[in-house]
Amino acid sequence: MTAAQISFSSSGISLHRFRKAAQTGHFLITAEVMPPKGGNPSHMIDMARCLQTRVHAINITDGSRAVMRMSSLAAAAVLLGHGIEPICQMACRDRNRIALQADLMGAYALGIRNILALTGDPVKAGDHPEAKSVFDLESVRLLRLIRQLNHGFDINEKPLSDQPTDLFAGAAIDPQSRSWSGLQRRFERKLEAGAQFFQSQLISDFERLEKFMEQIAAGCDRPVLAGIFLLKSAKNAQFINRCVPGVQISQATIDRLAAAADPLFEGMKIAAEQVQVARQLCQGVHLMAVRREDLIPQILDLAGITPLKKTEMTEATAD
Repeated sequence: MTAAQISFSSSGISLHRFRKAAQTGHFLITAEVMPPKGGNPSHMIDMARCLQTRVHAINITDGSRAVMRMSSLAAAAVLLGHGIEPICQMACRDRNRIALQADLMGAYALGIRNILALTGDPVKAGDHPEAKSVFDLESVRLLRLIRQLNHGFDINEKPLSDQPTDLFAGAAIDPQSRSWSGLQRRFERKLEAGAQFFQSQLISDFERLEKFMEQIAAGCDRPVLAGIFLLKSAKNAQFINRCVPGVQISQATIDRLAAAADPLFEGMKIAAEQVQVARQLCQGVHLMAVRREDLIPQILDLAGITPLKKTEMTEATAD
């Protein structure tokens, strides 16, 4: 057992809290925290700690929007060492199949169990547009690769000589995709490739989410977590409309934020209302509050979501 695993286990917190909750039908709550832009992880740790009793696991982004930050693998290991269960995002953009396999085996050895398999945002969208993309694989093939490693084989179907991995792999979905047939085809491919859970992109159209749950995800027996984004102001909502493909914040929401005496608190109330709606449609929520992760507990309070029960935090699963 690694030092990170020992630290996590001795804290009394389950190594597999997220997986256990997913498989037993709990309403799942995850939140997104960005790794540091530099070598000091203290702010990331502080943000994660304030969420520890409110979420089942914390997503660590992997070069989100192609902006350079600390390695998601290293940041996830840091959180694990502090007794905080991570979901390590892993994007194909920056790694070939050799590096992806190496990082996945390394994640397992460090005690990290949850992986979100992503294709990755295009390099030109980020802060190093001159960088070379890799994209040796994409998210569906990455999911298949994880399944191979879990079965004890590498991507070339050669046996792993030093034990299989046991990774709990998830995938991203976008119920607001313009192509309904494409969305269905992609979802089915990810399901077939071994996705054990799904986290959605920012949801602004909950009717569309309901249609997705009824027509595509129904009967899949895998939890779907709706993406809930904290809008901080009308200007922030307008920025999302301009810069995030496939998302359209309604004019009514923008007007509500603009008219509010405290736009940030109004945004928190909107997010809480969305959590309540999502609770009726799917098995969880994935909260995104960029640079204000500390407000997520208040959003959950407003939504009537109580802290996790002690049993949810301490039930251990054999490793």
